[in-house]
Amino acid sequence: MSATIPAKDRGQAGETFETAESGASGDGLPRAVSHAEQPDAAARELRERLGDTALELVVVFCAPSYDRIALAAALADRFGTVPIIGCTTAGEIGPGGYTTGAVVAVGFPAEDFSIVTALVDHVDRFEIADSTEIAQTLLSARDRAMTARPVPLGETARSFAMLLIDGLAMSEETVVSALHNALIDIPLFGASAGDDLHFERTFVLHDGAFHPNAAVVALFTTTRPFTVFRTQHFVSSDRKMVVTGADPQHRIVTEINAEPAGREYARLVGLEGEPLTPMIFAAHPVVVRVGGQYHVRSIQKVNDDESLTFFCAIDEGIVLTVAEGVDPVANFDGLINSIEAEVGAPDLILGCDCILRRLEMEQRQLNAVMSERLARHRVVGFCAYGEQVNGMHVNQTFTGVAIGGR
Repeated sequence: MSATIPAKDRGQAGETFETAESGASGDGLPRAVSHAEQPDAAARELRERLGDTALELVVVFCAPSYDRIALAAALADRFGTVPIIGCTTAGEIGPGGYTTGAVVAVGFPAEDFSIVTALVDHVDRFEIADSTEIAQTLLSARDRAMTARPVPLGETARSFAMLLIDGLAMSEETVVSALHNALIDIPLFGASAGDDLHFERTFVLHDGAFHPNAAVVALFTTTRPFTVFRTQHFVSSDRKMVVTGADPQHRIVTEINAEPAGREYARLVGLEGEPLTPMIFAAHPVVVRVGGQYHVRSIQKVNDDESLTFFCAIDEGIVLTVAEGVDPVANFDGLINSIEAEVGAPDLILGCDCILRRLEMEQRQLNAVMSERLARHRVVGFCAYGEQVNGMHVNQTFTGVAIGGR
């Protein structure tokens, strides 16, 4: 495990870019999307569309179909000394809402943000003690950066953290819990990188390269109002199941109620004998009660032996409850109302949306409606293999940070 801080001198303003089409800083914080197939063309479009604002950091979410080496090099070339972080996705959220096969970028102006980042290698070997070193490195770098700023952000500046992590290393619970504890009172959100439901390899982007089996932690400090949030559109039912056989290391459940897991799950959701697909798992998740609240434990896939692989940690003896959905659009509208009550109309919502939520939107033909909502409220982000909020790794949720105006 290692933690590194980019070499950029945070006391200097970032590069300035050309003003271009929608997504420039005149319309909230700068954000952009490119569907260009060639990495250099995509990087050029993003550079142009983020406008002429001096940037402290660029966050990029890219479809796994891109040549990662070429894309990382093209982004580094186009953005120069401005640090870039990001990850691969299972779908993107651009300025126009849901999209696929694209690269999405959001810029954080140097005038309003001081940001430091760390790369965490070998997350499959992450230990709780590592979090102290990472947190201390980030906090010390933040304090130095704040002291060196030509115009200090001031005493009202607050910090939040973002975690982007390999979505297949099965290390999210350990990493997010330890980091949240080490960062003490700093709110944290994040998500697990995806690869368009291939479940083969996922990557995070840091310091000009895509890294497997790794995570990126970014610590943002700003005087702008912000709120870290989480929402899910599921409630518990009266249908219970007990995990009676499991392989916790691989997040596999072999038995539920002493029956083959896949078969018993299908019976409990009323689909006995039906093939279990991602669409089924999206529509019929299970939840577990933790700390007085229900959290979704989504199923990734059914295996040949009728066992079930989950997106979250699982173990024998856990009581799972079949969840029932509520209106996802009304749930999103309620989230926006609470955000606006806290920070006003957001200039940006940096959002992490579970891929199973998006599959459900497609299944229920709500994609266009939700895309309109996402675009209207300036949401950019990606579809993930799991989401993090403070010390929890969760599924089938929408997490992120909403940032208000000055």
